[in-house]
Amino acid sequence: MAKIKKGDKVKVMRGKDAGKEGEVLAIVEKLNKRKKPVTRVVVRGVNIVKKHQKPNPTLNVPGGIIEFEKAIDISNIMLVDPKSGEPTRVGYQVDEKTGKKVRIAKKSGAIITA
Repeated sequence: MAKIKKGDKVKVMRGKDAGKEGEVLAIVEKLNKRKKPVTRVVVRGVNIVKKHQKPNPTLNVPGGIIEFEKAIDISNIMLVDPKSGEPTRVGYQVDEKTGKKVRIAKKSGAIITA
């Protein structure tokens, strides 16, 4: 079970966008130059970059300068506690009713649903 999932509300803790909050749009896992796995996340409204796009008439794509969110390292974000709205670590617990493993916020103990 992953600690951060698509749809979670997270807060950026490090980097140029530190302090911003947003929703996780995608999780990108790939290998770095040393063939070690690296996990990065795309967060709405964070790490906005500009790209000069060449027009492509066959794909009906107009040219110009486009803005989009780029991925940031998963170690630079923290999950936002659903009760208090503060950044929190993620823990796991077995739910008594269903018997399934669920994610919980370490600060408040609230169950995280996403």
